[in-house]
Amino acid sequence: MTKDQKNEVIELLKEKFTQYNNFYITDTESLSVEQISNLRRTCFNKQVEVKVAKNTLIRKALESLDSEKYAGVFDSLNKVTALMFAENPKDPAVIISAFRKANTGDRPTLKAAFINGDIFLGDNSLDALTKIKTKNELIGEVIGLLQSPAKRVIAALLNHAENGSTKSETEVVAAAIEVAGETAQAAAVEVAVAEEVANATDAGVKVDAAPAAVEAAAAPEAPAAEAEATPEA
Repeated sequence: MTKDQKNEVIELLKEKFTQYNNFYITDTESLSVEQISNLRRTCFNKQVEVKVAKNTLIRKALESLDSEKYAGVFDSLNKVTALMFAENPKDPAVIISAFRKANTGDRPTLKAAFINGDIFLGDNSLDALTKIKTKNELIGEVIGLLQSPAKRVIAALLNHAENGSTKSETEVVAAAIEVAGETAQAAAVEVAVAEEVANATDAGVKVDAAPAAVEAAAAPEAPAAEAEATPEA
């Protein structure tokens, strides 16, 4: 490979590392040509890009972008390396797990994964990576929580109409709104946590601070201090 060809590969890799916040470093050694083709096809169908390059070129591409940011993955650049780039952080992990089960083997092996700034090292991280929740999944959970109070209001109104309640419609609506308010307060706590996790995920920050969001959202507001009456002279 000429110097110009190496520079082209480095530039291509830099584009991919800049484009994606998530990438996996895997070892595909000992896989047959047919198995590699099947893996690539599966990745293509799941919108996961696969790039195979020399470890020295991969390292040069990462170092030219941010040597400190990617320092944790450098030791994983050994043997045969296949990079997997994805928008969804868990898609490559799911693909690898399913592929290994289908082929009754331990390849591809996960050497490292860079997920929104966090680094996961070793093949024993694979199972945890398959369970990562994406931002869209967190938003879906929040939407479900927000819909719950409305569903309870509707159910209360329907129950009133069907059972011929002696309460007036105004009383039923007031009670339903009170129930919805209580549920919405609990949902607000979950929303705060989901936002904290989603924002932390986007920023590449670990989500250990999420419990703080729960406490902050759940804590009742302190009553305003009453002004002391000043006696008239």
